[in-house]
Amino acid sequence: MRRARQSRGEAQPQGGVTRPPVGGRFRPLDDSSLRAIIEAAFDILARIGVATDAPEMRELAIAGGAVERPDGRLTFPRTLVEDLIAGARKRVELPGFDPRRGIEVGGGHVHIGTGGAAVQVLDADTGMFRDSTLSDLYGLMRIVDACDSIHYALRPVVARDMADPLTLDLNTAFAAMKATSKPIGTSFFEPAHVAPVVEMLDAALGPTPFAAQPFCFASVCHVVPPLTLATEACGVMRECVRLGMPLQICSAGQAGATSPASLAGALAQGLAESLAGLVLVNMMQPGFPCILAFMPFISDLRTGAMTGGSGEAAVASAAAAQLLLHLDLPSTVSAGMTDAKVADAQAGYEKGYTVALAAQGGADMINLSVGMLGSIMAASKEALVIDNDMCGAILRSVRGVEAFEGAIDLDLIEEVVTGPGHYLGTGQTLKLMTTEYLYPRLGDRQSISNWLTSGAKTVWDRARARVTEIEASPAPDHLPADTEAAIRARLPIKLEV
Repeated sequence: MRRARQSRGEAQPQGGVTRPPVGGRFRPLDDSSLRAIIEAAFDILARIGVATDAPEMRELAIAGGAVERPDGRLTFPRTLVEDLIAGARKRVELPGFDPRRGIEVGGGHVHIGTGGAAVQVLDADTGMFRDSTLSDLYGLMRIVDACDSIHYALRPVVARDMADPLTLDLNTAFAAMKATSKPIGTSFFEPAHVAPVVEMLDAALGPTPFAAQPFCFASVCHVVPPLTLATEACGVMRECVRLGMPLQICSAGQAGATSPASLAGALAQGLAESLAGLVLVNMMQPGFPCILAFMPFISDLRTGAMTGGSGEAAVASAAAAQLLLHLDLPSTVSAGMTDAKVADAQAGYEKGYTVALAAQGGADMINLSVGMLGSIMAASKEALVIDNDMCGAILRSVRGVEAFEGAIDLDLIEEVVTGPGHYLGTGQTLKLMTTEYLYPRLGDRQSISNWLTSGAKTVWDRARARVTEIEASPAPDHLPADTEAAIRARLPIKLEV
């Protein structure tokens, strides 16, 4: 059905969200480089392996066929890795709280989302940065709910007004769930926190069990680069498998710091780390829904600081998407992590080419792609709605040129050239106006004179007005009031809305 609709050039609404196009046309790695990096990743796993101080992970891996080196590192024979990849889930369904807003991850269908763990927000009223709060998290997620080019909502900021880790984990998941009916993602401080959060999500769905509609996935950094399993995170991973919460497992080595300085070397190590996590998940439960968040971060080697907006970051993320698409594994990459501190020209060009290359490379999910500033240390509602505009145009570019039936109409061309001399008002133009073309909500296309007479508003001005408009509209009401009251009576929910 999806392909048929695309071939006819029809509109593709999906619960108020732009339907994901298929990427993969951009291939930063030629065939030789692609094969070399994949071969190196298999060799890394077979020869160097991963370190761990978690006895349960060691026992799981060895029982599943891993080999322990004399120094305690766990290595994975190539045949074992290939067999587990073959049996891994190739498509992952992420339903929303509203199932109509769910997404299918895999096959290069590009989805845009939030993400990260920023500790500050840019306050538009004061122009100053301040610590992020639970209210900020809810507010950002509510903006996501209203953005038609953002498909899912992974926690972008840490609620720094929550001191207790369990209270933080419960409230993070609750705020995201209440703010949007799109698929959401969260994270956990420790394994023991997964069960109470799943119980809360289960209660929120009412008669439908969470396991049957897992609208929340867990973002887990299972590895500390270089090639060391993260003990607590692996425990979280195991609990999520036990309780049926889909996983997005993350490798985020920083080239020149925690991964090799060469982009090819960084990609090989990162792919090995990603595959090691996939192997462990499938040892826990074959075919468990698991998405590989392969995020090759980049260092500015003059300072050692992470740079999210560089050309190297753009091409590395696109290459990561290409590698996972080649292996037919569900992918997440990072993009949009501008180094700019405000939504200025630098933010625009860095976000534009990093997100565009990731999308054109066929990333199934693009985390951190909207709303982030300052190398993912801060978030902004206004930047989020600006980026939504940008991502709409990027998703349209990924669709490409579609030669659907009737796209080339020689009779129409002859009629126009021998008649009025223009296509304005023709049936084809009117029919395709809203399907072949996408129009920006915030981007300005007025003439200079009209722009001046209408107030000479910048995109930031229009973004502030759009945020105000969203916040003044009725809040999402997908979470029933009586269900919310029952959750609040039982758990330390601190969100005040």
